[in-house]
This record gives sequence, structure tokens and C-alpha cells, in this order.
Amino acid sequence: MENKVRIQDDLYEYVNGEWIANAVIPDDRPTIGGFSTLDKELEELMMSEFRAFASGEKTTDIREFEDAIKLYRKVMDVERRNREGIQPILPLLHEIAAIDSAEKLNEKAVEFVMKQVMLPFECDVEVDMSDTTKYCFMIKGPSTILPDTTYYGTEPGNQLLGVYSTMAANALKFTDLGEEEQKKYLEDTLAFDGLVAQKVKSQVEWADYVSMYNPFTVEETAEYLKPMDFKGMLHAVWKDDIPDKIIVADPKAIKEMNFYFNEENISMYAHWAYVKTLLSKSQFLSEELASNSTIYRRTLIGVPNDPEMEKQAYQIVGALYAEPIGVYYGRTYFGEEAKKDVVNMVKKIIATYMDRVRNNDFLRQETKDKAILKLSTIKIKMGYPDSIREIFSRMHVNEEDSYYDAVEKVIAILLEDSIGKLHKTVDRGEWLMPGHMVNACYDPSRNDITFPAAILQKPFYSINQSASENLGGIGTVIAHEISHAFDNNGSHFDENGNLANWWKEEDFAAFQKLTQKMIEQWDGIPFGGDKVNGELVVSENIADNGGVAVALQIMHETEGADFQKFFINFARIWCMKANPEYIQLLLKNDVHSPCKLRANIQVRNFPEWYEAFGVTEKDQMYIAPEKRIIIW
Repeated sequence: MENKVRIQDDLYEYVNGEWIANAVIPDDRPTIGGFSTLDKELEELMMSEFRAFASGEKTTDIREFEDAIKLYRKVMDVERRNREGIQPILPLLHEIAAIDSAEKLNEKAVEFVMKQVMLPFECDVEVDMSDTTKYCFMIKGPSTILPDTTYYGTEPGNQLLGVYSTMAANALKFTDLGEEEQKKYLEDTLAFDGLVAQKVKSQVEWADYVSMYNPFTVEETAEYLKPMDFKGMLHAVWKDDIPDKIIVADPKAIKEMNFYFNEENISMYAHWAYVKTLLSKSQFLSEELASNSTIYRRTLIGVPNDPEMEKQAYQIVGALYAEPIGVYYGRTYFGEEAKKDVVNMVKKIIATYMDRVRNNDFLRQETKDKAILKLSTIKIKMGYPDSIREIFSRMHVNEEDSYYDAVEKVIAILLEDSIGKLHKTVDRGEWLMPGHMVNACYDPSRNDITFPAAILQKPFYSINQSASENLGGIGTVIAHEISHAFDNNGSHFDENGNLANWWKEEDFAAFQKLTQKMIEQWDGIPFGGDKVNGELVVSENIADNGGVAVALQIMHETEGADFQKFFINFARIWCMKANPEYIQLLLKNDVHSPCKLRANIQVRNFPEWYEAFGVTEKDQMYIAPEKRIIIW
């Protein structure tokens, strides 16, 4: 202990420093520690399960697993993949290359959507924020090559575009395009991407979740999207039962679409779509093409190598068949005793939250009543779903199909299911995360919290850990997710998940002032050679702040509470060692603050921190009382 930094000067380093110094980041991952370590261990466990299923050593009564294993075997059949090379995708690439007019694009638009060829806009069926019993049709501008619009025109951005260009040029060599055509396709791809980057939202703008809800009529949307026949596309999908409104997530990108997409540059679009499609689907082709397609992403996050083929097979199948795999994991490895214990903890946290709202000093009674109503209706999803959705029983894999064709058919079924939801009632029982995911979430549109079985392990939770450690771990995470119901985004949704102004005007103004203080507390903190963007990370910081506040109140009501153990385990769950490139990416794009700061900054807002370790103004982990912020 004498060789460590003092806990009063750096909680995170005191708890995690020795581990971080000795930890080795796997060469196929950008990070290790905390969430990542649990994910790595779970991945190794499930890879052994898949190996046993694929060899016939194990069986399961989960019918959907059969097709998942069939697809797994196709990923592993490298010999066949290499023999087929680029051939499986060439027919689709030829269709894209033939687009030289708006008329031809309109003829192919629906087919392109189903085959995941990028149009000049992206579209999807989502829950309608204004009436969450229904679905809506949402569109937005296309995604950019670089991870954020702020990269464009910078030296790091130019370097990344150079890496992307090399990767794309390598892939184009496998096609049947001539050398001059290859150069033209790549040149047009970069040019079209540069135009798109001028119009789409930045990551900071996307962090304002509520601003995505912009209802347009079909007619005005169609006018903006010319020369595409948007209305004709809708009729081709839904016949006469087309959506009665279109939700435009980023109006600027749609209203000014003709800036980058018009009759004169249809070919430029087609070349961009060709290259983007080739690269996105290369992972389902030969080993060489698949490896080439990851060069840009690996450069972006500082990862030197692709995962071994067995791991790639598990990851791909695990993404497509996530729900049945999560149910299998939950049924096999998740204990009912743990589930019961954690559900009781959630109920206790919700009750404590209600108590804190009642005693809140900036809300009036009417607003408090609405907040308590919202808390009382939060649905708890713990562990894994009771059943598997019917869609997975339709995702059959044909033994004769190539790996590429098998994946395309599975994705088409998923897309058809999504499109078919438009005129159906929203299933509030649907899970956003599978049971084998090491994560948790709050869904503002369903007003529910999801805790997959995989996160309910040490250091987050264990029936063998003390109550203080569990509260510092999973307790703060649970309260964090509940706090999202009252962050700068979730605060706009009512108890039914609908966009609604349930606040008294003066109460919301007071909340906004506290939100601004949270932005200011974090904005500009130096980290990893850059600085924290307080506006980008404010929603997660509000949630962290609420999570610690509620868990600490329960600590005061817990027999034998050990506040030192609470704070130590809180720091332990955020332990992370990451590549420098990955840290830079997160700082610019992630709505979560750096893990070290999540441990070190939030605790300083609470008097229990100072009392637990005798922290004074002489210590680095001290901030003056007037600068401390507690919102919930």
C-alpha cells in the first residue's frame, strides 16, 4: 500500500493502478478491465459452448440454436469462403454500378434497402416518441466515413481518410472494375462523403436525443428528397397503407439533400454506394477481403490484429442470433437466487428515489407527483427474456448457401420484420439487450430498465460480496439507469414513455441550471492528450451523479455499511486500460466520460466521500462545497 498513490489524491489510481500497470490489452481488443474483462471472459465461455455445439458434443432444446450453429460453421469454413472469393457479392455490385439516373435508382430503391445498400438517406421503423404504443418511419442523412463531422479538415481526419482510401483501393482490386474505374470510384466516394459531412449532425448534436423527433408530412419529405421518388418507395413497401408522417432525425441533412444529391451527381452517389457496400459486406466474403475491411476500424481504435476466426464466428453469429443465445446463457448460468436479490435491490432503489424526489428542494409538488408516478411505473427486465421472439424461428440457414448468401437472407428476414412493425402495436416486452451482454440500459420510450444476466457478476455484483460492495457496484449502476429517466433527455418523457412536458415551467428551468452546472464541472477537463466535452457527456454524468446519490442514501440505511468499501468498489467497476487511439475516439464520440474521471470526479460531489477517507482541502480529491453538484 505504501507504494500506491494516496486514495485522497486519486481514488481510481489507488484502487486500480497496480492492476492497470500489469494488465495487457489483447491484440484484438482496444481495452481491458471492468466491463471489457467480463465481456472477454464471457466470450471465451460462449466460444467453448459454440465449439461443443458445432462438434455435436452438446445439444440444446432451444430450436433457434440449430441455425445459429449452421451459420457458425459457414464462418469457420474458410476454405469455401476463399474459393468463392468476391463472387457472391458481384451481382449486387453490378446492380449498383448500373445506376446512372434517378429513374434507375428509384426502380432499385426498395431492393437496395432490403440488401443494405446505402441510399442518400438512412431509414428505419422506430417507436414513435409521441405515442409509444405505435411505430413510426424515421429517416436521417447518411453516415460519414469519419466518426464525427468535427474530424473533417483536421490532420487526424486526413490521416484516417488516407487509411480508408488504402483499404478501399485494396478491396476494389478484387472487383471486375478496370484500374481507371477503380480510381474514379474511390475519388467519387471521398467527394460524396465530404459533401455529406457538411450537412449531417455532429456527435454532440446527436447526444440531444429529443431533437431527433421532427414530424414532416410525406409530401414535404418527398419534395426535399427529389430526385428520388420517396412517395413511390413508400407505396412499393406498404401499398396504400403508407405512413401518415415521417420523423426526420436531422432536418438539415434532409432539407438540403440536393446539396450533395441531384441528377448531376447520381454517378458519384452510385460509386460511393458501391464502395461502402463492398467494404461493409466484405466481412462475409473471403478471409483476405474480410481482413482488409477491418483495417480502418482497427486503426481508429488502435487494435493491431483481427480476432481469431473462431472468435469472429462467435461474434458474428452472436450479433445476428443475440436473443436465443442470450436466453441460453441466462438459463444455463444465471442463478434465480441472484435474480431475486438484485430485483429486490432495484425495488429498494426505486423506493429510495421516490423518497429523494419527495424531499427535493427545487421541484414543486405537482412536478414531484409526476416524477413519482414515472418511478412507480418503471418496468424491470432482469436476466433474460422468458421466451424467444418468433422472428428467430424464421431465420433459417440453408446448408447449400454461401456464407455471404446465408447472412444476406438472415438480415433480410430481420429487415422485413422491422418494416412489418409499422402498423403494429409496440411490444413493450421486447428486450433491447440480450442476456449475455455485459451492460445495462434505460429505455425512455418504454420506461423500463434492462439488466442482462452477464453483468450480474463481480465486481458489479455477487451474493458473496458485502452489501456495501454490491451497492458501490451494481447498486450505482441500477440507480444510474433509473436516473436516465430524469436526465436532460429522459426528462422529456412521461411515465408511458411519451414525449410530454410534465414539468412546471419554473421547475424545469431550475433543472436546466443544474444541468448547465454539470456541463461546466466536466467541460475542458484534460484527459488522454485532449479534453472532455461537457455537453457531449452530460446525460451520462447526470445519471452517474444520481446513481451515486441514491446508492449512498441506501448505504445510510444498511446495517454494517462500510463507506470505504462502497467507494473502492465503485472505482473498481470503472477500471479500464485502453489504447491511446481508442481513448481519443471515445473523447470525441462517446456520451460517457472517461472511466477514470467517472470514478474520480463524481465522488467529490458527496459529503460521504470526504468523511470516509478524511479528505480535506489539502488533498487532490477535494473540491469546495459550493462547487459540488447533486441533482437527484
